[in-house]
Amino acid sequence: MSGRVRGQVSAVAPAKVNLCLGVGPVRADGFHPLATIYQAVGLQDRVTVGAADEVSVTVRGDARSAVHEVPTDGSNLAVQAALVLAKHHGLDRGVRIVIEKGIPVAGGMAGGSADAAATLVACDRLWRLGTSREKLLSLAAELGSDVPFALVGGTALGSGRGELVTPLTTRGRYWWVVLESAVGLSTPAVYREFDALHTGSALVEPQISSGVVSALRDDDVVALGAALTNELQPAALRLRPELEGVLELGRTEGVHGAIVSGSGPSCLFLCADRADAVRVGEGLRSRGLGPVSVAPGPVAGARVVAAREG
Repeated sequence: MSGRVRGQVSAVAPAKVNLCLGVGPVRADGFHPLATIYQAVGLQDRVTVGAADEVSVTVRGDARSAVHEVPTDGSNLAVQAALVLAKHHGLDRGVRIVIEKGIPVAGGMAGGSADAAATLVACDRLWRLGTSREKLLSLAAELGSDVPFALVGGTALGSGRGELVTPLTTRGRYWWVVLESAVGLSTPAVYREFDALHTGSALVEPQISSGVVSALRDDDVVALGAALTNELQPAALRLRPELEGVLELGRTEGVHGAIVSGSGPSCLFLCADRADAVRVGEGLRSRGLGPVSVAPGPVAGARVVAAREG
């Protein structure tokens, strides 16, 4: 390896929720066109990178984190992020990557994409590259549909296969209760089920929900809860029918909105404010359904939080 550097850099990146998610007919490249509004919420993964002879990744988490499901080979998006950044700059460098999971694994909240985004900004700092924001976004889009948003954070429109991100100015702060599942859901499996559900039907190009846009503009949490939509939810519920009961239990707690997060199986409950979210979280936690977190949104995208440069 050439040009080895020293030091260690840590970056964090947030989980995402989809306030609306429209899905169109599968394209020639195998992807579905999406129309979505992303919001970054206050669950995050932390990625620490340091100089090494080879590229490696270690994944850590608490007892609730299914870290054994996260790959530690070249299929890990964080590894791919380090490699694509090095290749872009014509570098041949190893890096030691340590991921500390705070985002549900295979939970429909883009934890792998967050790891990739955090790795991009951390390696860029470690290797003192000064890569432009535009180029980082371009590299992120090569890695996966949700990676660019993990860089941008906040609230944003997503189009294409989700990788085309346009920041959306919003008012207010929103509070979410996230109910995780002990068993993840494969995103490709959910899309296959989506296709099966729509066999023989004429899907149209997806559209952004005007109701969600209006609610965000007016900072109306009640209207936002009523407007939440996810066209992947029926497919997720077909694969995991018990989630419908979970959503209904959340509704009995008096939330403004209940929805499956992305491809699932994490369930999201929109609450009036922080105190209400804590109340709802305690209610759901008492039912023993799974790990429960309270998270605000929107929050910032991937960013360096610590650096020790050698």
